[in-house]
Amino acid sequence: MGGLPEERTIDTTSVRPTTPRPSSRRSRARTRRLIAVAGLILLVAVICVWVPGLIGTAAAAALPWTGVALAIVAVIALFLARRVLLLLLVPALVWAVAIFPSLPGPGTSPATDATPLTVVSQNVRAHSGGAAASADDLAALDADVIALTELDGDSLTAASAALAEEYPHSYAIGTVGVWSRFPIDDAVPLTLGLDWKRALRVSVRTPDADVAVYVLHAASVRPGQQHDRDMMLEGIAQAVADDEAGSIIVVGDFNAASADPALSAVRSRLDWVRPTDGTLGMTWPAALPLVRIDHVFVRGLDVHSSTTRRAGNSDHLATVTSVSVGIRDADSAPGP
Repeated sequence: MGGLPEERTIDTTSVRPTTPRPSSRRSRARTRRLIAVAGLILLVAVICVWVPGLIGTAAAAALPWTGVALAIVAVIALFLARRVLLLLLVPALVWAVAIFPSLPGPGTSPATDATPLTVVSQNVRAHSGGAAASADDLAALDADVIALTELDGDSLTAASAALAEEYPHSYAIGTVGVWSRFPIDDAVPLTLGLDWKRALRVSVRTPDADVAVYVLHAASVRPGQQHDRDMMLEGIAQAVADDEAGSIIVVGDFNAASADPALSAVRSRLDWVRPTDGTLGMTWPAALPLVRIDHVFVRGLDVHSSTTRRAGNSDHLATVTSVSVGIRDADSAPGP
C-alpha cells in the first residue's frame, strides 16, 4: 500500500510586508499638494481683507465663510495628509486676527441711575410694500427709537401712519427716517458728498441726556462702482468726528461687511457694537443671512445688548440695540 500524502504547509516566514505602490505614493503627494495650495489660496483671500477698494469689500463679505473653508480643509488634511496640517496654521492665525474685531461680545448690566434706550433699525426694501408691517413688528419690540432706511414715498407714508400714535416725534428725508417716543431737536439732512440725501442727524431728548442719532443708508456697491459708498462712509466718519455731542449712536444700512476696510474711518471714531447673542449678527439676506451690512456704532453710551430680528417682509434683518444714557450734568440740564 502506498504511504499517506504529505501535508502541504505554508511557510509564513517568507511573507514580507507590502510596500506602498508608486501610484499610492503619488496619490498621497498629490493630495498634500492640493491641500497646501488650498491653504495658500485661503491665506491670500484673508489677507485681501486689508486691501482697500472692491477687493477688500469682497474679501470682508467672504471672511466668515473663509474660516469655514479653512476648517473643512483642515479636517481633510487630518485624515489624508497630516504632514501639511502645520502649513494650515498660518492662514488660520491670520484669519483669527482678521475676524477678531467682528466677533460677538458680552453686554453690560444697565446702571440704576441711567436712562435705558432701545434703538432699532431696518432697511425696509423700497417698493416691497412691507414698511407698515416692519413698523408694526419693530414697535412691538418696545423700542424707543425706530430708524428705517430705503424708504420710498409710499413706504414712508405707510410707516408714518403705523407709528404716529406711539412715536409722535419723527423726521424723514430722502430714503431715511426716524421715529421717537422722546422729543426730537436739531434735525439735519446729510448728503455726505452725494447729490441726494441718504442720511440724517437728530438730537433725541431723553429724560436724562440728549443723544445724537444718525441714520445712514449708504450707496450700494457694484463691481467697479463703490466710490459713492466709500465717500459716504468717510463723510459719516467726519461728521461724528466734528460732532460735540456727548452721546452718539449711528445706525443703518452701511452696505459694508463688518471687516470691510471702508469702515476703518468710522471704527476709528466710534465703537462698533458687537452682537451680544453669540452670533456674528448677519443681517442680509433675511432668508439666509450671509453677511452683516447693517451696523450700529456708539460713542459715550453703555451697550447692554445687541441682536437681530426679522421684521416685516424685508430682505434685511433689523438690528435691535439697548444702551443707557448717563445723567445730564446740572449745568447742561434744560430749563423748565
